[in-house]
Amino acid sequence: MMLIDTYTFRDTIHRCFRCGYCKFPATWTDVNNCPPYARFRMESYSCGGRLWLTRAWLSEKLDWSEHIAEILYSCTMCRNCEIKCPLSFNINIVNMVVAARGEMIERGKVPPAVKRFLENIHVHGNPYGNARSKRGAWAEGTAIEQYKDQEYLFYVGCTGSYDTRASISSRTLGLLFGEAGISFGVLGNDENCDGNEVDKLGEAGLFEMLAEDNIERFNSLGIEKIVTLSPHAYNAMRDLYPRYGGKYMVLHYTQMLLKLIEEGKLDVSKGFDAQVTFHDPCFLGRWNGEYEAPRRLLRKVPHLRLTEMEKNRDSALCCGGGAGNFEIDLLGGSDSSPARRRVREAAETGAGVLAVACPKCLIMLEDAVKAEELEGTIAVKNISEIVAAACGLL
Repeated sequence: MMLIDTYTFRDTIHRCFRCGYCKFPATWTDVNNCPPYARFRMESYSCGGRLWLTRAWLSEKLDWSEHIAEILYSCTMCRNCEIKCPLSFNINIVNMVVAARGEMIERGKVPPAVKRFLENIHVHGNPYGNARSKRGAWAEGTAIEQYKDQEYLFYVGCTGSYDTRASISSRTLGLLFGEAGISFGVLGNDENCDGNEVDKLGEAGLFEMLAEDNIERFNSLGIEKIVTLSPHAYNAMRDLYPRYGGKYMVLHYTQMLLKLIEEGKLDVSKGFDAQVTFHDPCFLGRWNGEYEAPRRLLRKVPHLRLTEMEKNRDSALCCGGGAGNFEIDLLGGSDSSPARRRVREAAETGAGVLAVACPKCLIMLEDAVKAEELEGTIAVKNISEIVAAACGLL
């Protein structure tokens, strides 16, 4: 028998009365800041609709179906709903969705794409199903060294290791660290998935295994400082690993590059002559409150003219790639997808470059530029690529 009182949130999930605030940005300009709602424009895909469906399923008023599961898993965990909800239970909205996903996993009732995603990470250590022995291939032909006893671990992550486009950002960042003369190394084929998406998909057991494996490896190597390419890894290692005893100084790479420029270890005097707009990654911004480091970094680059999209900082529209959707892709296939909406917003600013600080945002938005036929109008670049160009390294 399905018992809603087995849930930690049994006394709060019913409190959502679908006021609709969760769909808005802070500017109140439209109701399309919830990625699944922006894609499908159906109330069941909004935060409020999702919570009502979850409650109905758990209280046996609604039978499980694959469609309901897809609605639940279409949430990208962007946290726009938590920030915009005016009620006191808003801090647990995302936790409710994760808990419901965990229940679906316990009962073996998840969409096939989600199942493949999780199985690939369990078996191969990455969501793509690629060989573990190829994880460090991105660094071949570079001077990047395996971690031994350097000051910083450069944690690259699954996307930065295996995705062809994102791996360019990985190599570029390694080049910048080398130029700055900092002591860093990578784990190469010994690196494992950080588990952030696993946690958000509700697979608590697999996440615990990944976290404990990574913490054991980090501790055995004496690692104390970590720089991540991805905000998703930053979130996992900064906010989740301490629960398992993994306490490290964790920096996102934009924070590190800003520090290196301010200390005079990187010379960006060659500049970057372009009008640039910046897309806030959800797991750097809304999840960890870091909105300014990327902007301060971009403003350090001569000749770069930074312009903001109307939806920025805690009102930024998610690219749609969070919670595994960069691979599972439950929101693609339409000009209403979050990524395509976002690149149109970027193009409307008149910027020639859309700067990103996340490898998942990079691949989502670059694909959207192609789908929107905006190539030649706006280019998507990782901030590391912009800084490297300003240093004369690219």
